Amino acid sequence: QVRLMESGGGLVQAGGSLRISCVVSGFIFRLGTMTWHRQAPGKQRELIASIGPSHNTTYADSVKGRFTISRDNVRTTVYLQMNDLKPEDTAVYYCKPLTLSGWGRGTQVTVSS
Repeated sequence: QVRLMESGGGLVQAGGSLRISCVVSGFIFRLGTMTWHRQAPGKQRELIASIGPSHNTTYADSVKGRFTISRDNVRTTVYLQMNDLKPEDTAVYYCKPLTLSGWGRGTQVTVSS
């Protein structure tokens, strides 16, 4: 059974930076594509970044150029470095293997203006 433990969220001012992490267990991490999603209040959850086994990455237009996804296969951890944060980035952030269902608890990111 896959376990997802997101951490590192918090309150930050607009223009600031934050790095969130997700430790994954119960999954052959090194072989899978990992994704980050977010859900803002009153909105649907959206996919914002992915990273494949070869470290190839994709980003939603809303975060491209500001966010960077990375992975550490030894620590089975996926990261999301978020720079130049905006109030519209306020959301709960979740990680997930692309091909599996189920979610962790997420980590709250709040950006003040």
